[in-house]
Amino acid sequence: MDNDYNNLSLVQLIYKWKWHIIVITLVAAVCGAIFSSARFITPLYKSEAIAYPANISPYSDESETEQMLQIINSQSIIDSIVEKYDLWTDYKIDRNYQYAKTYLMLEYHDKIKISKTPYEAVSIVVNDKDPQVACNIAKDILYFYDQKVAKLHRDKVSEVVAMYAQQLELKQQDIEHLKQQLADLGTNYGMANYVGQSREITRGYLNGSSKATELMRNLEQYGPEAIDLENKIIAEATTYVDVKLDYEQQLRFYNSNLTYSNIVTEPYPADKKSYPVRWVVVALSGLGALLLTILVLFIIENRKKFIPAEK
Repeated sequence: MDNDYNNLSLVQLIYKWKWHIIVITLVAAVCGAIFSSARFITPLYKSEAIAYPANISPYSDESETEQMLQIINSQSIIDSIVEKYDLWTDYKIDRNYQYAKTYLMLEYHDKIKISKTPYEAVSIVVNDKDPQVACNIAKDILYFYDQKVAKLHRDKVSEVVAMYAQQLELKQQDIEHLKQQLADLGTNYGMANYVGQSREITRGYLNGSSKATELMRNLEQYGPEAIDLENKIIAEATTYVDVKLDYEQQLRFYNSNLTYSNIVTEPYPADKKSYPVRWVVVALSGLGALLLTILVLFIIENRKKFIPAEK
């Protein structure tokens, strides 16, 4: 019963002051429309790019998408965007201010949102007063991301390339050393080709040739060493070829110009502002004024209940 009475009192209150409430609500809505205009609030235009990571390998337990998020949010990419588009001026921040960097980062992360989509892609949303600048920033974030990943990969691969190059040089030196030893045997003892020579020397030895007899003695004494050197040269040459194949593959990666993002949604200059949403401001202004007016009128009408009577 009391609830019905209270509801009836509220309806009566609104009916009694209806014109005041209507006028105040309309005035608040009009003020909301005026103060949400471009003269008072700088309009922002949104541009969005959506991309998937490509040609990268995740570190630790993170996914490729998480790695892409980490790199895009790195300080070097932020600094590149800030300097290229002079966001200090765009955000009206004095570089000499004590906390300028802090305010710049707050403004940057407020205007530029990097997030992961439900489908494991990366969304880059940029808001700026110039729609073309917003579009260009979204594109350049992906450009600087590609450059950053390329540098990380190149630095990593360069170490592997240098390692393989050093290994090839050492292998080449070993092969040349073994060849020189085999050549010395050939020069000093006539051991140029053990397999081919052994047949001819044996044939000459059986025919009683003195030269063949001498070579036979050399063959018996230095033949095993010659065979060992030839086998080592073959083994080292095989290893050299395997290392060279790995070296050339890493060198291709080092010299390649890969991209590390697949863009599925290209950013474009918006033709309509995204902030502020004027009808929302007008609606909230009118609704807020309506509720506040009713509350104030309710207090005025029931002030005797809230203020003790004077004795």
